[in-house]
Amino acid sequence: MIDKRFNLADALADIKDGATVMIGGFGAVGQPDYLVNALAEQGAKDLTIVVNNAGWNRETGVPRLLDLGRVRKIVCSYPKNSPAFDDLFRVGRIELEIVPQGTLAERIRAAGAGIPAFFTATGVGTQMAEGKEERAFEGRAYLMERALAADVALIEAWRADRWGNLSYRGSGRNFNPVMATAATCTIAMVHEIVDLGGIAPDEVVTPSIFVDRLVQVPAEAQA
Repeated sequence: MIDKRFNLADALADIKDGATVMIGGFGAVGQPDYLVNALAEQGAKDLTIVVNNAGWNRETGVPRLLDLGRVRKIVCSYPKNSPAFDDLFRVGRIELEIVPQGTLAERIRAAGAGIPAFFTATGVGTQMAEGKEERAFEGRAYLMERALAADVALIEAWRADRWGNLSYRGSGRNFNPVMATAATCTIAMVHEIVDLGGIAPDEVVTPSIFVDRLVQVPAEAQA
């Protein structure tokens, strides 16, 4: 019987030092902070974190990992408004790779689709172009961007069945579905687990083939 439900500790237990970890969300929406906080407790260090933004509340989520010194590098489109990141970056204790937001999403999508690289006009003529191959197509310059994969993706969905089919609520969808496709192990925190057939087929955004582990958020942590 396929059943991907895990308790919180077991779901994260084998995340190793030096892992690349994708973390879903956009701003405060759709971030799997219940999982990220547990990763902070788990103790893995020297992590590379791939995330849209570096957060702002030092009490929870990505900033908590930063404050604990667990992150070696962050790959994101928007590191500002994160005092935890600023403090580390100013003293040279963290690496930063800035990626334009659309390029970040496409690099992740490419990894999930098995596409090793692609060309985009975004960043041509800027510091983003340094060290990247440039080609012209029909008279316009483009940069080659490489696919971006991860060892682990921590994502938030709203509803799941025990097989791992996922649906999302509103803008919580954001980066979560694409990250689910681009990691060796995808761990989804969900607010509700329903019986098989409880999610209509056309509401399944992330099919179960992309999901390895489910963690249901307890009611007291959903407030």
